[in-house]
Amino acid sequence: MDGDGDGDTSMDADDGTETGDETGDDAGDDGGALACNGHVGLCDRHFDEVVFPGTHNSYSAKSYGFSVNANHDTGLTEQLDAGVRVMLLDVTYDDDGATAMCHGPCSFGSIPHAEGLDEVASFLESHAREVLTIIYQDGADSKDIVADLEAAGLAEFAYTHVDGTPWPTLGEMIDADTRLVVTAESQGPPPPWFHHVWDLTWDTPYTFMSVDAMNCDLNRGSLDNDLVLVNHWVNNEFDLPDASQADAVNELDVLLSRVDECEQEHGRLPNFLVVDWWEAGDLFAAADQLNGL
Repeated sequence: MDGDGDGDTSMDADDGTETGDETGDDAGDDGGALACNGHVGLCDRHFDEVVFPGTHNSYSAKSYGFSVNANHDTGLTEQLDAGVRVMLLDVTYDDDGATAMCHGPCSFGSIPHAEGLDEVASFLESHAREVLTIIYQDGADSKDIVADLEAAGLAEFAYTHVDGTPWPTLGEMIDADTRLVVTAESQGPPPPWFHHVWDLTWDTPYTFMSVDAMNCDLNRGSLDNDLVLVNHWVNNEFDLPDASQADAVNELDVLLSRVDECEQEHGRLPNFLVVDWWEAGDLFAAADQLNGL
């Protein structure tokens, strides 16, 4: 990564060869090379050297029945099909004691955790050259979350990171079919692939009401951790997701300027660039540019 503070918000460009498809299942423009996460140039990039586009409260979508507390218009499958590769999921228990993804009280909207995972599993099974990350805000017991992951068939895709060892390349993760990185904010192993996210990652604050208020201060984790999460969204005066600012907040120059600020301050590009209202603005273009593609 470019950490010399010169303001360059892109990784060293590779050959730029890529598919024209976010799914990455097609051959590249060079006449047959397979892509990784949509780009041939990412295959030799280590996981901690890639900027992944992501969504905050990924499940909290109007298409699932969320309303005033929705963070997006459309749900998990649509996000994955478009190119989202890191999802922030809140898991708790609904009134019946089942694991559910809720944004605030489950009475305001919920989706069964198992149903959401089925969508993720279906995507991974049908897109063999994609690497995904889940970051849980885990209000449910890890044993129940893990049981849902296992029932969905996602445990077989889970990557286990050993502290102090280099991260594999995306190509290596794809070849090993360990294409899902699972992390949680509160809990951790066992099993070994259920990582405590703040052992691996540090993040920026996220309680902003305007772009001008955003900063790159350390929020959680340690600056020595391998991975960086930039939380890039704003709420309104009622502390609810603000769709009215989404086009401006997610605009390309705004995203790149925020990342540049964080890189200048910490010498690091983000690995996870996460937004609300992913349908608005230029999240994917920003990730491509930051990846040097």
